[in-house]
This record gives sequence, structure tokens and C-alpha cells, in this order.
Amino acid sequence: MGNGVAVDMDITDAVPISTTESAFYMEVNEVSLSQWQTVYNWATLVGGYTFTHVGAQPKGTNHPVESVDWYDCMKWCNARSEREGKTPVYYTDDAQTTIYRAGNVNVTNAQVNWSANGYRLPTEAEWEKAARGGLSGKRFPLGDTISQKLANYYGNISLGYDLGPNFFNAIGSIGGTGTATSPVGSFTGNGYGLNDMAGNVWEWCWDWYATQYAGGTDPHGPATGSNRILRGGSWNDNAVSLRCASRSKATPDYSGIHIGFRTVLASSQP
Repeated sequence: MGNGVAVDMDITDAVPISTTESAFYMEVNEVSLSQWQTVYNWATLVGGYTFTHVGAQPKGTNHPVESVDWYDCMKWCNARSEREGKTPVYYTDDAQTTIYRAGNVNVTNAQVNWSANGYRLPTEAEWEKAARGGLSGKRFPLGDTISQKLANYYGNISLGYDLGPNFFNAIGSIGGTGTATSPVGSFTGNGYGLNDMAGNVWEWCWDWYATQYAGGTDPHGPATGSNRILRGGSWNDNAVSLRCASRSKATPDYSGIHIGFRTVLASSQP
């Protein structure tokens, strides 16, 4: 885990470290607006959930949902689990008896049922494992270079490893103005068959941000912090942010037109 490209010295918070991840399933695509709305409507009308943001996407329901904060994504995962008859993952007490359904709660590691069969956000280690698609030490999910035929991002060929073209990806202009997202699954998947692990929208992860990875087996990140991890870059970022080892962060109450998420399940629940 970490930056295996020696010349990419601008990445200062991804020193390589040995990490072992138990098996898990990751959603092939970023959560679309259609998926979000289906669960959101059930959650607010039937499930007793409240959200800060309704979720947005002006370009169509098959584009990734955007403008959702970390708290909303956590509650949405629980709602999706309950709607499908699965056991929720996130709680507001260490005894794990009160399902997280409302408010902005900084759920702790002890309040997560990691063995539950419900939906959750990936840990940062899980996200990076998935993004690499079975490759080792490469910059991007599909190798050491990237082009706008492979991902939705802002081209800048002066970087050297970006084959361009320059400026916003043309796919982002389809469907009118506003955000420049592309429909989920518009590009070739990585070695694990996962789409948009680079570009389109940033993806929330579970972990608090720290300047060094935890390493070890199934790490869950620091116990406390100020910012949660974001990974993958977006349509509004250049290839610097799309590298598998690049990391970003934001306060958990932050939302924006370039931020979305995807979910994971335990290996027993495909």
C-alpha cells in the first residue's frame, strides 16, 4: 500500500507499508443518483432516517450522485441494508444496539459491526486495494499512464504521465452545463472489473485522515481526527489526483459537486 513510483516525490503522505486485507466485495460503479433516490425515499418515508443533503445530479439519474457528505453516506448505507433485509453496519453506541439513522455522528471503530452483512463505506486500505485492480506499484488503475479514453478528469499533458488531451474530458460536456460527470461505467474497468476508480467523482472512505497509513491486517485508520479520507480524484481534477496512491481529505460535513461514493460488502454477501 502506498506510492511505489519513485519519481513521484510530490506524494509525501503515502510511504509504502505492508497491509493485508481480508476478502470483500466492492460495488462495480459509483452510487448513481437513481440508486441514491430509491434508498433515500425509502429511508425518509419509511425507515425513520434524516439526511442533511438530498443528493444531486443535474445530468441524469445514471450519473454518480454528488453533493453528499460523509454522514449522509453512512446513514444511506444503513438504510440500504435495512431496506434489503441486511444487518446495518453503523451504530451510535458501543453496544451496537442503536442504528445510526439521524444527525451528524462521528461513529467510532467500536460502533461499527465489521462482520455484519450490510453495506458500508470502504476503508482506505480496501479502496486502494480495489483501485489497483491487481497491479502492483503502478500509478493508475490501468498502468503508469492515463488518458481521457480511460477516465473522466481534467487533462494536463505537461505532467508527462497524462496522455491527454488537455482540459475537461469531452464526455463531461454531454447533457448540458453544470457538473462534468460521466454516466457510471462509461470507461473500461480495472483488473477487478471496477469502473471509475480514477476520476468522475471523489469517493468517501471510512477512515479519519492521518499522514501515515496504519498498515497491518484490516486497518481501520486512526481512532479520531478532523478529516475523513477521499480517494480517486474527479472530473474537475488533473491526473495528479487520480493516482492510486494520491490521498485527499475533507471534514465529514463537507459536500460538493465533485464528491460521491461507492459501497462494499463482506465476502459472504456478494
